[in-house]
Amino acid sequence: MCGILGASSADRDMVPHLLEGLKRLEYRGYDSAGMACSEGGALRRLRAVGRVSQLERRAQQEGTRTHCGIAHTRWATHGGVTEDNAHPHLSEGKGVAVCVVHNGIIENHQSLREELLAQGYAFISQTDTEVVAHLLHRALADLGAKRRGALFEAMQTVVQNLSGAFALAALASTEPSVVVGARHGAPLLVGYGADGAAEHFLASDTSALLQSTRRLSYLEDGDVVEIRPEGVRISDAAGQTRPRAIVESQLQAHELDLGAYQHYMQKEIHEQPAALANTIEMVSAGSVLVPELFGHAAVEVFARTRQILILACGTSFHAGSVARHWLESIARIPTNVEIASEYRYRRSVPLDGTLVITVSQSGETADTLAALRHAQSLGMGESLSVCNVAESSLIRASRLRFLTRAGPEIGVASTKAFTTQLAALFLLGLVLAKAAGRLSKRDEEAYLTQLRHLPAAVHDVLGCEQRIREWSEHFAARDHALFLGRGLHYPIAMEGALKLKEISYIHGEAYAAGELKHGPLALVDASMPVVAVAPNDALLSKLLSNLEEVRARGGQLFVIADRNTRITPAHDVHVITLAEHAGPLSPILHVVPLQLLAYHTALARGTDVDKPRNLAKSVTVE
Repeated sequence: MCGILGASSADRDMVPHLLEGLKRLEYRGYDSAGMACSEGGALRRLRAVGRVSQLERRAQQEGTRTHCGIAHTRWATHGGVTEDNAHPHLSEGKGVAVCVVHNGIIENHQSLREELLAQGYAFISQTDTEVVAHLLHRALADLGAKRRGALFEAMQTVVQNLSGAFALAALASTEPSVVVGARHGAPLLVGYGADGAAEHFLASDTSALLQSTRRLSYLEDGDVVEIRPEGVRISDAAGQTRPRAIVESQLQAHELDLGAYQHYMQKEIHEQPAALANTIEMVSAGSVLVPELFGHAAVEVFARTRQILILACGTSFHAGSVARHWLESIARIPTNVEIASEYRYRRSVPLDGTLVITVSQSGETADTLAALRHAQSLGMGESLSVCNVAESSLIRASRLRFLTRAGPEIGVASTKAFTTQLAALFLLGLVLAKAAGRLSKRDEEAYLTQLRHLPAAVHDVLGCEQRIREWSEHFAARDHALFLGRGLHYPIAMEGALKLKEISYIHGEAYAAGELKHGPLALVDASMPVVAVAPNDALLSKLLSNLEEVRARGGQLFVIADRNTRITPAHDVHVITLAEHAGPLSPILHVVPLQLLAYHTALARGTDVDKPRNLAKSVTVE
């Protein structure tokens, strides 16, 4: 969940690169930040609690410069938010100093700590990472620290003793122009100097390197890497030299800029029409659905598919929950949706013919990756990833894949990634239905017409923002809210509640509306706002009865409704009516006002919209 960087150059000051890269990575964690720099055979360390801007001010005040360094922005796991717990972590003695930054969790850190304490190493922090610094120091001492390449060999030795998921970068006083790294279960990539420049980089995310290069290599699990100004060395888990392919990233730096928007979340909400258009571009000009949209092996995989298991977390779990309705109603394929963090810790029954679908914005979600591996270990080898990052671990671990093409999503609260996941999963339902002979030509054309119209429909929905802004003033004064939905809109109510919780810190809770009378109705009074998702579908009459139950108890209703739903505004009923009903795609339209409600409520409460407390974007720890 943390962001890590490394850089080594022959002649360029790398401090500006490291600081700019940390700003790009701050969505991965912003509890503290730090860097370590090589200075004439010694290491200099700077750390600051809070945002990267705090570290930047300190570096400017101290005139920090370096040709070689590592940097980190932290999301706290082991130990509180203090400078002692901030990275980089240091181990020094006997003329050798080592600094380490780390993303992930070292699961066996306690036993390693006890071993190192017995050998005389002192611990300053509460973190799991500090054991890695001491292990590297010990390994260097054993190898002969001043020998060229010793830090690389020490890292190869150390990773054999670590359990868990980690990406590491390290610096030693004995090799002042070298950074070494290692990857196991958490992302790490190598950057190559632009135009042949004598400089190389490490980072946990492509975005952190765009100010210097777009030429990258993606490391595999078990890789250990060494970067110097003059070159890169990589070994695999078996210790064999293993160069990785160099690719040109398609990510553009301007995609990461705020432009005219106040926050990334606001920008990303308004980017949804374009993100949806990009995601469905491959079917926007044609009228034929083909399995190859999901990979060259999709024809044979889909022919064997008898049931579906969707694994996801958070917002992506809500996308999977909507997709279950589509997959069962359109494709007629039995579908289960599991919270990935729970799935592998119970004894489930693997079934032949299961297609395992994983859904993730980053493709690095540790719980989802672990759940996929667990499903594969049970014999369910057919897998499909719906993801927004082409080079991610989840994409590489799956046989089939669909890229959502939402573009970079920086705001911690997911918006455009969610709606593009929904579009991709709807498209999958159509393809599976057609492959099974359950989709008539007429229905295929009708669904594709609705799908192509989706970007324009979402653009129209964004026109309700001023009304939502008015609603937000009511919500900002509350501490609790209920969200109601039925059928395939119940997960949309769940998503609305999650968004409100994430960025405004208001307790939002979602219920299937029919469950209201089975307990939650006890919470309803004049101070409890109740948000209802009210599409004009077969369950509308049932939902209207549920809403009357709220009114009878003095509750205040805030309804996102379709045309012709017959919901009349009143002093206790506030209604926003969408311009059209999108049929089975209506969940994508109805979630947009809920995203805007969370955003404007957070603005009214003065919270940090893009970087909500205690959260980070890419959840690479379990």
